[in-house]
Amino acid sequence: MSAARVLALLELLQARPGLTGPELAARLGIHPRTVRRHLATLDSLGVPVVADRGRHGGYRLLPGYRLPPLMLTGDEAVAVVLGLLAAERTGLHAAAPAVSSAQAKIDRVLPAELRERTRAVAETLGFSASMRSPGRSSEEPSVAAPRADVLLSLGEATRDHRRVRLEYTSWSGAPSERELDPFGLVFHAGRWYVTGHDHLRDGVRTFRLDRVASVRQVGAGSPPPVGFDPVGTVVAGIGEVRWATPVKVVLHAPLNDVRARLPRSAGTLEAHPDGTLLRGRAERLDGLASMLAGLGWRFSVHSPDELRAAVRALAQRLAEDAAAV
Repeated sequence: MSAARVLALLELLQARPGLTGPELAARLGIHPRTVRRHLATLDSLGVPVVADRGRHGGYRLLPGYRLPPLMLTGDEAVAVVLGLLAAERTGLHAAAPAVSSAQAKIDRVLPAELRERTRAVAETLGFSASMRSPGRSSEEPSVAAPRADVLLSLGEATRDHRRVRLEYTSWSGAPSERELDPFGLVFHAGRWYVTGHDHLRDGVRTFRLDRVASVRQVGAGSPPPVGFDPVGTVVAGIGEVRWATPVKVVLHAPLNDVRARLPRSAGTLEAHPDGTLLRGRAERLDGLASMLAGLGWRFSVHSPDELRAAVRALAQRLAEDAAAV
């Protein structure tokens, strides 16, 4: 008997009291006899359903009966838990006082297995800065959502140091199977990632979760190296994508000031005699030029020449705009 259909029947009884057996069957896509079996299941669980007499009588919950406050599917539970985590970890301070109490309430009403799986995700998930990477295309979708079962399975494997086998599709569309010891889950710039030791490549690699078709545990895995930073690893890996142009710019500002203003996805920062050296990569040099100009500091482009050209083009356009009547 489908638990999901029993819950769907309960939701219908709450939302549309008085529906007849055939009407309930039509809405659920099941036989009227199955409706009666599901009603009997609700009765055995202590949910009082009464039938109105007469030719047009229907079913409804006993007047005055109050349903439990929450009944969540796996996907719904993941959505709620991740929303609370995002509010807590990305600076939504207005929500902070209520986050802990809301999480406690969710924990109390979730089934034990689902509660443990969502806790595993919470314990292993990292958030990067919420800003979009400089030079990234603005035409990309803002969110690429993974399947809930993929996220839950990887959360468990990461927490428990279990090796998994992924069915994965690369950026070029090539399918592959990868064995991975997952070290951390990361949400960055609207996408979900898992990073860990990839046994096919014998090194640390990062995978996008929306490209993972399935996850299966295959045995004991290895824990991450001491001091391993999943967020930093993912952000640095994305910054080195092969289709992006390497850039080197000196910002005439103190290192600490630059660190406070730029997201980690901008690249690596180090002290320089003239201020701060930024090394990174950018898909769109015109976007990077606009970002550099918007910081308000003087800067010197060391490479590439194409970035110098993009800065000159931006300066000319701004000068023309300023001179326009």
